[in-house]
Amino acid sequence: MRKEITFKVNGGDVTVLAAGHERLIDVLRGPLGLTGTKEGCGEGECGACTVIVDGKVVNSCLYPALEIEGRSVLTIEGQGSGNALGPIQQAFVDAGAIQCGFCTPGMIMSVKALLDASPDPTDAEIRGALVGNLCRCTGYVQIVEAVKKAAVKLREGK
Repeated sequence: MRKEITFKVNGGDVTVLAAGHERLIDVLRGPLGLTGTKEGCGEGECGACTVIVDGKVVNSCLYPALEIEGRSVLTIEGQGSGNALGPIQQAFVDAGAIQCGFCTPGMIMSVKALLDASPDPTDAEIRGALVGNLCRCTGYVQIVEAVKKAAVKLREGK
């Protein structure tokens, strides 16, 4: 049986039908067409499916779709403006923190939550925020540098 659920995605109201077994990632990628959120492991271990729900980082592969009713979801698609990249996305490009790109959306969402909470994070805070995100291509040196660059841009209002 499917139930109608209404919630916000990237600032806009949406209503979709979801079944009891569906996960948030299924709704995002399926009826909403927001395919930037990736499914890697499907077990909450890799972080590729990371989104922000009501200001908190969650693994959308573990989040029941029916529990999203009335909440606010931010996905990677909500980070830029039109065809322009957002400051965190641009910092990842500038720092060479992207290779295959599969982990990048989840990384960026984790970084967004970190920088919202701590605009001038330490290296330890950056690494702590990325604990749930796995990258097998780039390594974390460039990713940490990207976060530092993004933090500066955001503090300067760029």
